[in-house]
Amino acid sequence: MLRKKALRKIFITTMSVFIIMTIYLIPLTEKTLETNLEFEYITDLANSSIYLLDENNYLVKTKILLDSEKTEDKIKSIISNLTISSNTKFPDKLKSLIPKNTKLNKVTIENDLVSLDFSKEFMNVNEETSLKLIESLVYSITELDDINKVNISIEGNSLETYPNTSKKLSLPLTRDIGINKEYSYTSLKDLTKVTIYYQELIDEDTYYVPVTKYLNNEDNKDKINIIVEELTTSYIYEDNLRSILNENVELMDKEIVDDELLILDFNNALFDSDSKIQEEVLYMISSSVFANYNVNTVSFRVNGKEVNNVKRSSLN
Repeated sequence: MLRKKALRKIFITTMSVFIIMTIYLIPLTEKTLETNLEFEYITDLANSSIYLLDENNYLVKTKILLDSEKTEDKIKSIISNLTISSNTKFPDKLKSLIPKNTKLNKVTIENDLVSLDFSKEFMNVNEETSLKLIESLVYSITELDDINKVNISIEGNSLETYPNTSKKLSLPLTRDIGINKEYSYTSLKDLTKVTIYYQELIDEDTYYVPVTKYLNNEDNKDKINIIVEELTTSYIYEDNLRSILNENVELMDKEIVDDELLILDFNNALFDSDSKIQEEVLYMISSSVFANYNVNTVSFRVNGKEVNNVKRSSLN
């Protein structure tokens, strides 16, 4: 009995030494090759964003991975993520809006316009949900580079009103329809529409929520001035939405260069305690700028000194 135990220990020790030596004797170049292949595969993936509904009836910007370079495949992936499914990979507090079992029959791309033909299940929504559904779909698809317009049809018939409502759609659909709309005006005179991004915490993760405000602008302020004013004075916008922009932040100067670059010059209050600009602040302001201006870059300056540049493409 003792001999058997001794032989068993010797066998286990010998096998352990053999396995360890085998691992260390594998050629180094082979390990490097595997690592490189994995790295190339990961870097081929692209980020995009879609808009899902939260518990407070706001559409929230959420990132997804797209594993194809073809625009049509990217659109199909976005539609798949926007369609209600039992296999959702998003937090429980966020939900897709395209009705379950809806099929995407056809995708047609012509310049910056994409036409989507859906099965009849697309219409299985109530009036309130139908407004959010169209906003979610249009804003998600137009996150893609070079896609700015969307047409929708059902079984070959053009959709000209919001599903199950009499409210007309302005075709083709663009981001001009607004998102999470809020009407703050007191008269129909001097109306301005401006979209501003706020923060929302969901399961301790930070998400961003665009709100399109319709308000009176009697002083004819530029939209960037309205954005900064709203983000500083509306420190807590709603119970679930917030702005973290210091209330003492002031926009000292602004300039658009060659219709491509917006230069924003702020006072020192833009800095945090470490003399840096928080990434969340950069994201909120830049996203709000890109939602209202056709520029591709925002240059942040403090007292005339450039401190950060944010490109539109970096926020996808």
